[in-house]
Amino acid sequence: MNLITINRALIGSILYSIPLLTEVRAQEKQFEQDRLQKVDALIQRQISAKHIPGATALVLKNRKVVYEKAFGYADVESKRKMQTDDIFRIASQSKAITSLGVMMLWEEGKFLLDDPISKYIPAFKAAAVLKAYDAQTKTYTTVAAKREITVRDLLRHTSGIAYPAIFSDPTMQKIYEEAGIPSGIGTTSGTLKEKMELLGRQPLQHHPGEAFTYGLNIDLLGYLIEIWSGQALDVFMENRIFRPLEMKDTYFHLPLEKQKRLVSLYESTADDQLVKVSHLLYEGVDPDFPKLKGSYLSGGAGLSSTARDMANFYSLYLNKGLFKGKRLIGMKTMELMLQNQLGNEVRISAMPPQPENFQFSLAGFALETEKNDYRSPLSPGSFGWGGAFNTHGWADPKEGLIAILLTQEYLSPYFSIGEEFQIALYQALNN
Repeated sequence: MNLITINRALIGSILYSIPLLTEVRAQEKQFEQDRLQKVDALIQRQISAKHIPGATALVLKNRKVVYEKAFGYADVESKRKMQTDDIFRIASQSKAITSLGVMMLWEEGKFLLDDPISKYIPAFKAAAVLKAYDAQTKTYTTVAAKREITVRDLLRHTSGIAYPAIFSDPTMQKIYEEAGIPSGIGTTSGTLKEKMELLGRQPLQHHPGEAFTYGLNIDLLGYLIEIWSGQALDVFMENRIFRPLEMKDTYFHLPLEKQKRLVSLYESTADDQLVKVSHLLYEGVDPDFPKLKGSYLSGGAGLSSTARDMANFYSLYLNKGLFKGKRLIGMKTMELMLQNQLGNEVRISAMPPQPENFQFSLAGFALETEKNDYRSPLSPGSFGWGGAFNTHGWADPKEGLIAILLTQEYLSPYFSIGEEFQIALYQALNN
């Protein structure tokens, strides 16, 4: 090996050793500094108005950190200030992570996207759709589903499976509650096998493929991951996603040494004050559920994470399946995952309400496309999703942007902070 070859090898080694999340200051060619301060002003205004107790914001442009700040308090009562590495309950942002695991197994030939899920879970073979419900007797009638639920239906939320305690049709909520089906957020008792087999015996809200209905689809995919991989969901995620993506603080249940970094959960009162949540959530969930041990692993809503970990996750998509030079998933698989999966004939459920011309992918992300680009400053091709406790994230391939905003509130009336963060960030871009 000659000197030139050695030098090239050395340079290549150095380049690959540079951390993806390199710390740099925002430069004028990327953001206008005075306009970027509007992000600070937005978050400070939300804290002053007692809409949020604190927040962590992280922005990457072209693989470099251009903005990273922590604001306010992680715990108001103890005056513990928010830190950029604090841990948040990310709720439905878990869905995209689980969907990535699903598509990794798709690449390995474990299933086809349009396979009926009854091929792997026979309890879903005789799917039926709710026809009528008698609230007094708590009984219902059904009609046979026009077709079976497919894996694709689960990924794009067109199965007809709803949510038990959140964002759900009241009738479906009652049926699930009576049957003992959990929402997944903070659920600790039971197992995926037990609860998903039970879910297979409940009626669907509508025929598969007819509507986008946000529901337990990704918890069900978590169980399918266990079937396809032969591993518990947390083990699979650690081996295939968290460790390779250096998501060092992402867990279903936090280890003891990291629990002190969990941000406290708050809620707004009728007189617009913030108080720490001291009661049970949803269908009886402990607000400190990330600190508890549990046997139920919710792929749809059960993870806790940090801004840095989520940025690493989004970077895999901007890098078309590569992380620090190592391919974790195929480039064409990534392209497929970020294609809209909702045709014009698919209705969009009202709970939770979605915007006009809503587009959704196989990846657990809403999409910015030419069809709906008039709605926001994001570029076509952008993708992202939020979590029930007021956490937000997206990536914009055209601008090379990854943006994460994490706060921690229960049933917040101020979820629009995510959209306001987008506006504040994009108005500062310098072309």
